[in-house]
Amino acid sequence: MSQNHFNGYTLAYERDEIQFPVYVVALIGAGFTAAAIAFDNVFLFGLALCALGFAYYNYPLLETGRPRLGAGQYGIFVEGLGIISWRAIKQIDLVAINLRGAANNELRITLQEPLERALLANWRKRPIYRFLMRLPWSMAAKNVIRIPLDVFDRPADEIHANFMRIMSFYRR
Repeated sequence: MSQNHFNGYTLAYERDEIQFPVYVVALIGAGFTAAAIAFDNVFLFGLALCALGFAYYNYPLLETGRPRLGAGQYGIFVEGLGIISWRAIKQIDLVAINLRGAANNELRITLQEPLERALLANWRKRPIYRFLMRLPWSMAAKNVIRIPLDVFDRPADEIHANFMRIMSFYRR
């Protein structure tokens, strides 16, 4: 099973608000690059590299039609990680985090065993050109996977409810 052919409940990045800042920062980076070349200024070139690096890191947010997260009969699919087996999942929590006055939601998947044994399919090896790009997950502790949900095309509570429903169905 490949990363592009996952069946079940899938989620993609949101289409509306996320793309605009990436395009704006890329345009600003291109402007700084042109100004750096025109004025032969190293400081402007440094600013251009920072802006273009931010746009490069967030480029996956522009690929909105592609599934990034999902659940099916074998487990939970996470892009750039793999398929986490249902039997390896101890619990799935929806956590609200207040960050600088803004409420953000994240899914925390606690594993019963180490990540290497929990993965049915390991997709952590990425092509070299995608190595520095954004991933939709991070490791919080030894066996806890954090997935920020506010960038996806469905509400966080709906995502959590569907994952819990699918997990209870396939764990029987």
